[in-house]
Amino acid sequence: MGGLACTLSLARQGFTKISVYEYASSLGFVGAGIQLAPNMARILDRLNVWKPIQAEAVDLKDTSIRQGSSDAELANVQLQYVRETYGYPHMVGHRSNLAGEMYNGCKDKSANITFHFSHSVQKVHSWSPGVRFEVKPRDGEAFDVECDVLLAADGVKSNIRDQMLALLNIDAKVVDSGQAAYRIMLDRKDMENDPELLELIDGERATRWIGERRHIIAYPVSNNTIYNLSTAQPDTNFAAAPSATYTTKGSKKEMLETYADFCPKVQKMLNMVPEGEVCEWKLRVHAPLPTWVHGSMALVGDACHPTLPHLAQGAAQAIEDGAVLGVVLSKVPDTSAESINKALKVYQELRKSRAEGLVALAAANGREMHLGDGAAKEARDAAFKAIREGREGAKVPDRWADADVQKMIYGHDCWKDAEEQFETLFAAAA
Repeated sequence: MGGLACTLSLARQGFTKISVYEYASSLGFVGAGIQLAPNMARILDRLNVWKPIQAEAVDLKDTSIRQGSSDAELANVQLQYVRETYGYPHMVGHRSNLAGEMYNGCKDKSANITFHFSHSVQKVHSWSPGVRFEVKPRDGEAFDVECDVLLAADGVKSNIRDQMLALLNIDAKVVDSGQAAYRIMLDRKDMENDPELLELIDGERATRWIGERRHIIAYPVSNNTIYNLSTAQPDTNFAAAPSATYTTKGSKKEMLETYADFCPKVQKMLNMVPEGEVCEWKLRVHAPLPTWVHGSMALVGDACHPTLPHLAQGAAQAIEDGAVLGVVLSKVPDTSAESINKALKVYQELRKSRAEGLVALAAANGREMHLGDGAAKEARDAAFKAIREGREGAKVPDRWADADVQKMIYGHDCWKDAEEQFETLFAAAA
């Protein structure tokens, strides 16, 4: 998402030669559900790709936070005010639709953009002035590429980040969160004969079932034709050295055992997953980096701020990165290496504290939702009760649904900030 956002943003700003090197052979029908928060939608609208994404998305009207074991509702938080307050609704969609429409937006500007699928970036030979790096096609000989700016949106396993850290003698490593996730998509035809499940897929609601060290968040996508469930639970299936993709073929038996004490409604849905089609993702983050920028290279998205999914902001923050990079690079007064480096430092100044703050908040929200029996859980559940009873000033313990957190996330206009602050920050950049 970060790479596509950078590409679209640069094209939108008038850049005329953009090359994208993508390890995957195609975008394909990948991933699962994704939350389309207003701060993301605002950028996608400016990039002229929001309308087709919105057309297939589901507009969430509320979120229900429930006890996993009993299905008792702990709190219900209305989301209809979001559109009126922030100009865009809080929607949910399919990750492949988001990526596909962003890619279509890039193809509309195909004179400016060249995609190279099945290509991986290898060693960076020169970081500045100018950048030179090696690219390896999946089938073919490696070759060198020269460019003015390199934007590394190569994920939590970023090869370019690791090279930069080694060059600068910085010790910052990928951190194992101890959590893993199942991502499940149920077809409408498998749910429509069960009134209880039909109500879920026909609704405009995100439901979060929480339990000790585990939770499930679920919502309909693709015009209510698919029901998406994303889980988080202790990681028990990955070896110390995980696969290159951080995924493994999961066991349906183990998945059912992990959520065996959750309510019958959840059990019915988990049992619908076909045997052999359980896939588990290892959830990893990265120690905060002292810098995202070296020479004429900048890190983007999960390469510099991988985020646990407990605030649903990972993709949104990568898209914010891309939007800001388009603005700051369009305002560079000349193409000298010094000016490019200063502009990239403006990007870092605008983005680093916000993104890293949300990384920390997402991790904290996971801990809050996963509490076991004890005083902390009692205090959390008392706060949920205050929400149910409508007490003035009550705060939602699930930070994703808290109005003050939403204001901080959804109300932020990174594009506008970059436009307004560039000159001051550029002048101050060392």
